[in-house]
Amino acid sequence: MGYLRIFNPHPVKTGDGAQAEDLLLEMHLRDPILQVEVGKFVSGTEMLHLAVLHSRKLCVYSVSGTLGNVEHGNQYQIKLMYEHHLQRTAFNMTYGSFGGVKGRDLICIQSMDGMLMVFEQESYAFGRFLPGSLLPGPLAYSSRTDSFITVSSCRQVESYKYQVLAFATDADKRQETEQQKLGSGKRLVVDWTLNIGEQALDICIVSFNQSACSVFVLGERNFFCLKDNGQIRFMKKLDCSPSCFLPYCSVSEGTINTLIGNHNNMLHIYQDVTLKWATQLPHIPVAVRVGRLHDLKGVIVTLSDDGHLQCSYLGTDPSLFQAPKVESRELNYDELDIELKELQKIIKDVNKSQGVWPMTEKEDDLRVSATVSPNFDSVSQAPDVEVGTDLVPSVAVKVTLQNRVALQKAKLSVYVQPPLVLTCDQFTFEFMAPEMTRTVAFSVYLKGSYAPPELEGNAVVSYTTPTGISQVIQCKFRLPLKLICLPGQPSKTANHKLTIDTNKPPVSLLSLFPGFANQSEDDQVNVMGFRFLGGSRVTLLASKTSQRYRIQSEQFEDLWLITNELIIRLREYFEKQGIKDFACSFSGSMPLQEYFELIDHHFELRINGEKLEELLSERAVQFRAIQRRLLTRFKDKTPAPLQHLDTLLDGTYKQVIALADAVEENQNSLFQSFTRLQSATHLVILLMGLWQKLSADQIAILEAAFLPLQQDTQELGWEETVDAALSHLLKTCLSKSSKEQALNLSSQLHLPKDTSRLKKHITLLCERLAKGGRLCLSTDAAAPPTMVMPGGCTPIPESDLEERSVEQDSTELFTNHKHLVETPVPEVSPLQGVLE
Repeated sequence: MGYLRIFNPHPVKTGDGAQAEDLLLEMHLRDPILQVEVGKFVSGTEMLHLAVLHSRKLCVYSVSGTLGNVEHGNQYQIKLMYEHHLQRTAFNMTYGSFGGVKGRDLICIQSMDGMLMVFEQESYAFGRFLPGSLLPGPLAYSSRTDSFITVSSCRQVESYKYQVLAFATDADKRQETEQQKLGSGKRLVVDWTLNIGEQALDICIVSFNQSACSVFVLGERNFFCLKDNGQIRFMKKLDCSPSCFLPYCSVSEGTINTLIGNHNNMLHIYQDVTLKWATQLPHIPVAVRVGRLHDLKGVIVTLSDDGHLQCSYLGTDPSLFQAPKVESRELNYDELDIELKELQKIIKDVNKSQGVWPMTEKEDDLRVSATVSPNFDSVSQAPDVEVGTDLVPSVAVKVTLQNRVALQKAKLSVYVQPPLVLTCDQFTFEFMAPEMTRTVAFSVYLKGSYAPPELEGNAVVSYTTPTGISQVIQCKFRLPLKLICLPGQPSKTANHKLTIDTNKPPVSLLSLFPGFANQSEDDQVNVMGFRFLGGSRVTLLASKTSQRYRIQSEQFEDLWLITNELIIRLREYFEKQGIKDFACSFSGSMPLQEYFELIDHHFELRINGEKLEELLSERAVQFRAIQRRLLTRFKDKTPAPLQHLDTLLDGTYKQVIALADAVEENQNSLFQSFTRLQSATHLVILLMGLWQKLSADQIAILEAAFLPLQQDTQELGWEETVDAALSHLLKTCLSKSSKEQALNLSSQLHLPKDTSRLKKHITLLCERLAKGGRLCLSTDAAAPPTMVMPGGCTPIPESDLEERSVEQDSTELFTNHKHLVETPVPEVSPLQGVLE
């Protein structure tokens, strides 16, 4: 608005408003005021004068006062000494004794287009354009090095010597030819630069002793302290967006205090990079200074963008209140001990019963239930999707939400294992009134020629309570086997077979799988065939004389779903009969060789994918290089022969397309291989649990170790993640000696050279479990005295000779363990975070 005001604040009582006599002088200068400075700006005198910068004008005023003889007090006047009309729009200015002059200050003004204009008091000296200037930045003058320091639009701090500016090419001759520029002066060269990577808000140069000079730069996210040669002394990352700052002298020798105001109405005081004090302000400060007012030292003066001026100091007002003395009485320590024990017992009972926070309220806020339709959709929701010659059915799932209180922004997300597909997997409810029931329906169908690793789906609801707390609740549902499987002809021969033992008489397969009975073979009650959508077949046989069931198939991974479904239905069958001691077991050898073949196939696809991506990157670089060559030829004024560059471009383009198709095909094969590997992994974990009768907690640890990833990528793959998890188990709960626990393991995961080490660790894990090892994640379990290891466990081999001896000992239980460990085991513990 163009108002210039000079204040002399007086200390007042807390809560009192501003006083009229605090304003010494007010003058309307008509033009907007960009900056004010005080210095020796008038020739012939060393008195201080006031320089006011407008957008197109620089004015220098003298301020004088007259003693008053009446109650109105002193009078102050302001007088214009001289002014400079600017040819360019000003941005900011700085002043100092440029060139080492004595007894006077010179002024340097930076324009909006990056020109520095130097004024020697009443006369204009010269103007120089900063090289490469796009937008102006903060400007400061260092008297110690006689240089100007600014931050350019390239986000780097730049320093220009005053002598270089003075002898450089004049700004008025900027548009002349190169020869004229060379003849009229030297080229403007920067003294030093430092890239800070962000735009600066302000620059301040402080020098509290002759030996050290510091350049402080306030950025948008950090503030920097530089030496006068451009080297970083220290820097500090700020938590809030800053608005202004001021370095000032510290009482500690060798340190500098800095006041930093931010847009959260806070004022922070740092000693170098250490936060010493933080205080709340009633406004956002845009300028801050420290001064002495009426013999009061260290007054902090802040100014807001709406003209609010505040003078304050750090600390607290002393309290004059003194608490009265109370009558002292003797303490009965016996009664205090009894009361303390009662309180501790109450706290312990509360923690045992319901924990620190009661869980009933969170569960009652929202209830989620899922219901799977027993029949297929009358019209399949999988249009134009066929797997081989089979039509793909779909089944409907309904999810019901019942809320007790009002909920906001409830979001339902549904997830099933690929290649199962949902017709809709996201549902949003902006607002749910109290005691409201919402039901959503969707369909699930198979989109692929291979089976999913699981038939279990998960519905997760995230919502916000009326108190603003975010909560998550989930509900699981199980899809029917007939969604992905059809009745098929039993097969007498198969490559892969499994036998499951039970402790109860065999059950008729027709009663266990009523929907898969083959009408043509009613007499075959102990044999049943399954055919997955896509063609692979599985045969299930129940023994007539013994309590055994056999599952056989041509594909090892296809055994998983039928085996799991058999065990689930057997348990449900005997629970309905009221029999609670039903148990399954597995007494055969672990099918590790078949499992290892799937691991090798998956790893081979990952290696192929990495090679294809490298080839694709090379061909893309070649393609761009040929394009640049052709573009240069076409732009040339004198046409030159293409020298078969167009043919080379066409051939490279075809190679890029072919490689891209190969990468995409390899990714699809890798995705299918990972799904099959997941199914085989589920089967191996199931067999381990039946083999060693592991508890649910131990099976959960195995699942966390073998199935840590939902998706497989080149950056983080299944092999290295599982290897790290198994190494952690072998090093902690399955270790034999403290020597193994003290192994120094690296924490970096990368694609291994081969799968030999992973196979070795899987085999070693089975051996440790066979010899009595048990899985747990507690810290005490790693200590050897607490382990129950009948017969002892094999230690982790540390040399080739030791490995060979271990392999010879392990052939009694397994037949496929010939894999050597060639590199140290990496130290990664993903289990602790996954399960806890």
